[in-house]
Amino acid sequence: MSRSPRASGYFRTSYDQDLALVQTRLERTSLGVFIAALLAFPLIASPFQLDLACQVFLASIGALSLMLLTGYAGQISLGHAGLLAAGAFTVGILFRETNAPFWITLPAAAAVGGLLGIIFGLPSLRLRGLYLAVSTLALHFVVIYLGGEYEARRGFSTGIVVDPPKLGGVSITDARAWYFILLGAAAATLLVCLNLLRARTGRAWRALRTRETVAEALGIGVASYKLLAFVISSAVTAVAGALFAYYRGFVSVEAFSLFLTIQYLAMVIIGGMGSLLGALLGAIFVTLFPYIIEIGLLALPGAQRHASLLFAVNYAAFGLVMILFLMFEPLGLVGMWRRMQNYFLLWPFKHRRAGGSRG
Repeated sequence: MSRSPRASGYFRTSYDQDLALVQTRLERTSLGVFIAALLAFPLIASPFQLDLACQVFLASIGALSLMLLTGYAGQISLGHAGLLAAGAFTVGILFRETNAPFWITLPAAAAVGGLLGIIFGLPSLRLRGLYLAVSTLALHFVVIYLGGEYEARRGFSTGIVVDPPKLGGVSITDARAWYFILLGAAAATLLVCLNLLRARTGRAWRALRTRETVAEALGIGVASYKLLAFVISSAVTAVAGALFAYYRGFVSVEAFSLFLTIQYLAMVIIGGMGSLLGALLGAIFVTLFPYIIEIGLLALPGAQRHASLLFAVNYAAFGLVMILFLMFEPLGLVGMWRRMQNYFLLWPFKHRRAGGSRG
């Protein structure tokens, strides 16, 4: 009896298979193991480790929203910290003035972020490159000025205290509860971004990033899709700022410096432009990097003498890492991850170059 040849590799025979988020058995198994690890992590983690994880989840939401705008739609923005501040101050002001619950403040923060996205996205219809970056930078200073004025006029000179949100009459203060809330928020943001990019909207954004003139010739509404990118990115970023306000229980203009914008830009650059996985990897790297530097300094002989240099070393190391990635790894961490994947997929075989020599 003849035996049919066994196919090697994974083959897609329908559009549904091609559009599936999880396509192979290995991917399904890996995803299941990863989700199980995330759910089990709070059971063994210390309070400090839980706080780090929550910081990563918050950073992931902001990085994903910036990746949509910059990495996919190709629009430069230096107002990311201002949008985070807008969401946080929306929560702070509504809570202090009206004692509004979180199911009102979070949608309000998204609405404020979307409105700011429209206002500061309008210049993108006429400006590009450095000029657009400078126009969005104005967003940061406007929001910080308004937030500072509110703090001064209402007597909150040291910041606005925000009580923990209540769910079923119980205040959410437990670190493990916050871990699962922020994990769910980050996962929901990722799913929204994935589905946006798989739809017509994502294809239009990719076309805009490649070349606007060609996109317009293909019938894509350049102006509307640019504004849509700003609105969605700004709304998601403002929600991240609102969650930050509730998680920290405190809102102050000092928490939203221009350096925060640079950190988020570093997340999409170091992680890998044009990749949601890159945004997540960049958020993890940039969030944990200062703590890694601190551990390294404290491990050196005479750690007390080096403690005063911690901030300077952090800034210098952060800048050096960005330069190294731009020079030697423009694809970022996601490029390194894909090369590692390809190595194991092709092992023990190697690529052959056109001349026949081994690479």
